[in-house]
Amino acid sequence: MRTDAAPSNQRYVTKLVRHRLERGGERLWRFEDFRDLPFPAVAKALSRLARSGEIERLSKGVYFRTRQTTFGESRPNPAAMQKLASRRTTVFPAGTAAANLLGFTTQSAGRAEVATSALSLPRKLVGSETVVHTRRPEAWTSLSDSDAALLDFLRRKGKPTELSPAATVQRVLAIVSEDGRFERLLKVVQSEPPRVRAMLGALGQQLGKSPKSLEKLRASLNPLSRFDFGPLTALRFAREWQAKEHPRRAAV
Repeated sequence: MRTDAAPSNQRYVTKLVRHRLERGGERLWRFEDFRDLPFPAVAKALSRLARSGEIERLSKGVYFRTRQTTFGESRPNPAAMQKLASRRTTVFPAGTAAANLLGFTTQSAGRAEVATSALSLPRKLVGSETVVHTRRPEAWTSLSDSDAALLDFLRRKGKPTELSPAATVQRVLAIVSEDGRFERLLKVVQSEPPRVRAMLGALGQQLGKSPKSLEKLRASLNPLSRFDFGPLTALRFAREWQAKEHPRRAAV
């Protein structure tokens, strides 16, 4: 008698996979959910079930079993989809989501927005309406969500903030001073745009960071360039780090 652990033919595996899908109900399925079965047979079974319309193929190795609702067929949970996408490649919050994570806004974006170091993300996983910013530096793969969110915030010149310039500066200073964050960002900041390097330099100088590390940042900037710091123009040393002037914005 055959068992789940040792099926010997494709028809048996397909029948077993179908049974598990039906028993599991509405959910995402991946190859690793059938680790006790031969991989080639599982791949063929899922492919056949997708062609027959019993499940939907979302991306390579990812399927969804839908259910009928009053409003039509159900769709995968967006949060679960993005979590699954982040398991395949590094995905970070961006835009309003990044600002919300860091405490600069209480707003929720109308459309999800993410950043990744990958060239693309499967649309069926992250959602067709999600704004995806690709080709972030590979160095981002070592960052936490909050570290990457802060770099995203600086890349956007602090524009997603709801706070006043003074409150924005105080919030950024508090975030950068947390738990060795400045030192972590120093390790990856050389792959960031010059404006981000300049902003981090101004933040580091106001926090009293090592002059040696700040000099390395300063040396990476073209001395003739001027950068739009947005509300971070209110940093005490913004002008020294080549920030463009904004009238009536007092340094903090």
